[in-house]
Amino acid sequence: MPVPVPQQRDVPAAETNHGADHGAGLTVLVIEGDPAGSITGPELSAAAGTRVRIRTARNLTEADRLLTDDVDCILLDLALPVPATTATPAAPEHRPQPAPARADELAVLTHVLRIAPLHAVLVLTAQDDTELAAEAVRVGAQDYLFRGELDARVLSRAIRYAVERKRADIAQHQLTESGLRAQENARLERGLLPTPLLDGSDLSFAARYRPGRSRALLGGDFYDTVRTPDGTVHAMIGDVCGHGPDEAALGVELRIAWRALTLAGLCGDQLLSTLQQVLEHERQSEEIFATLCTVDIAPDGRRAGLCLAGHPAPLLARHGRPARLLPYEDGGPALGLLPRAKWPRRQVELGGEWSLMMYTDGLIEGRVGPGSRQRLGQDGMVAMVNSRLEQGLTGEDLLEAAVAEVRERHGGELTDDVAVLLLGRDPERIRRRGRSASRPGPVSATPTAPAAASAQRPPLYGP
Repeated sequence: MPVPVPQQRDVPAAETNHGADHGAGLTVLVIEGDPAGSITGPELSAAAGTRVRIRTARNLTEADRLLTDDVDCILLDLALPVPATTATPAAPEHRPQPAPARADELAVLTHVLRIAPLHAVLVLTAQDDTELAAEAVRVGAQDYLFRGELDARVLSRAIRYAVERKRADIAQHQLTESGLRAQENARLERGLLPTPLLDGSDLSFAARYRPGRSRALLGGDFYDTVRTPDGTVHAMIGDVCGHGPDEAALGVELRIAWRALTLAGLCGDQLLSTLQQVLEHERQSEEIFATLCTVDIAPDGRRAGLCLAGHPAPLLARHGRPARLLPYEDGGPALGLLPRAKWPRRQVELGGEWSLMMYTDGLIEGRVGPGSRQRLGQDGMVAMVNSRLEQGLTGEDLLEAAVAEVRERHGGELTDDVAVLLLGRDPERIRRRGRSASRPGPVSATPTAPAAASAQRPPLYGP
């Protein structure tokens, strides 16, 4: 029995308003073997209060050709057969499948849902087959209509409902995917932003991290800080060239390898040579390289060893003196650039009270003003940090103010990842901790918690 479907005019399907403006009304694709019907496009337009354009397809081959982005809704006759020669696309993993007893009856719907996952679908079925209609909605159709109930008013209302429901379904699916992606990023973030291992150290620690990619939690920058059993504090900061997830993953691998090698007793050139081997084995192409800066601070906190592998030199601020860059003339190449490279270790005198700031080049590559081509550079960064030190800022406050000022000068989000790490030694703070530790206190059956600076994970610096 022919299905009464809307028909604008009796012309070949390819000529029926193909490519109409989506913003001027609604476009409906009717897929039905016998296009003879009683409802016309003008009738639907009058009932819907907006222009309704109709395309008709007599089979799935024509439907596939007419299914363009401007189609708002598909009206599908479930009685339409699926030709044996029609290639069936792979089903999305999240799409429910028909019950085995109904699989043949819903074969045409299953096919249409696979070739039109972003379009609203209305199905036509016999009035006495409510179970089939309900199964069609469960599988993925937005609504169903009985053949005997078709009129312009009912159909126009069903089309609008189906379109809005499909939009809501897509929005909900995107929201779910976004939530899952955020959870995955958070898990990866825990590997990228480590908890510093500084138990027993008198040094203070602070860090800030801002990825350069829009809405990303991960970047190619990485850092870490650990204290070995002999009391030496080791810190490093690095930057994998690039800003994507592959670079972020490689940064995590290098950080974990650095921590393991450091705890195993490696230092200086031997450690960097081994890290280069890790990089060469794990990188996606030979063009990938990484810069790195490592320091090892002696147990008394007054001197340190410095190694640079193509990385900007740290900034050292001593008590009562302006901050300055540490020497960088004897640095080696970035990891992954030259085979059998060497990385000299330079001895640095820190003094009794100091702050050491390690950073990636995203901090110095920002513009000095919105629209300006001039970069901030290392000299601009030193001047900026000194102005903040004169204001009395230290620790977390200093880093937060520095990163915020760089972003403000740049005129918005920075294009490169930014990581900043700050280590410091304050004799007065050390004396206060010593006096506090010498006072008798209640005996506790549980071990005392480590100092807050060494127990807390450094926060991600959000927008």
